[in-house]
Amino acid sequence: MEPAANERLSHAGRIFTSDLSVNEFALLHGAEFEPIDLVMGVSVYHVGFQFAGLRQQAELQVLTEATYRARWNAMARMQAEADALRADGIVGVRLQWRHVGGEANHLEFIAVGTAVRYVPEPGRFRRPNGQAFTSHLSGQDMVTLLRSGFAPVAFVMGNCVFHVAVQGFMQSMRQIGTNVEMPQWTQGNYQARELAMSRMQAEAERDGGIGVTGVHFQIESYAWGHHTVEFYAAGTAVRRTGEAETITPQFVLPMSD
Repeated sequence: MEPAANERLSHAGRIFTSDLSVNEFALLHGAEFEPIDLVMGVSVYHVGFQFAGLRQQAELQVLTEATYRARWNAMARMQAEADALRADGIVGVRLQWRHVGGEANHLEFIAVGTAVRYVPEPGRFRRPNGQAFTSHLSGQDMVTLLRSGFAPVAFVMGNCVFHVAVQGFMQSMRQIGTNVEMPQWTQGNYQARELAMSRMQAEAERDGGIGVTGVHFQIESYAWGHHTVEFYAAGTAVRRTGEAETITPQFVLPMSD
């Protein structure tokens, strides 16, 4: 765990901090989870360039590894804080990035979430390896998942930085004023998404999940230009823990109008 976090986390036994909304806090409290503290991890990375020919259609593996490693560093530091608090898990994980400093290729990746403990039986919902689970699900979705007979295992992700080949001049001229598919973009985007998805699924299998819920995509170019983009996929791997409860829908009448 990062030494700078020691002072902040030393207060966890006396007062908790959390980014949970009031509704999330109330629902998790009803499911007998208590917040311990806000946990986070940060990694500032210089993401370099990998040269590719204008007509090259391929993954840029050096850049894929760099952006994945920066996210992994942030997630691992957040995980270390939760494990130091002996949390059962981290809910509401957000993994975000921003440019820092004066260089376009200097990126900060930050992972933030709320460490929670299962009050009746601390440790019950930890992963098989003893670490706290991580999940990007909201408090509401977390409670619904538990009532469905499942539990979160880990926040899983996959990415792929891909260079899409530049279209030739004559082909561009022939397409002026016409509706026509651009195959290099279709195939490149499709291939990059598949690589990102398969890597996310591989993480879920590695961590003992039987599925991934709440999957979302992001597409970013950072500082590489329009023909080099990163496809990023993430979600929460889940495992079965028991039989599902019967969830009866409830009707709500809004009183705001």
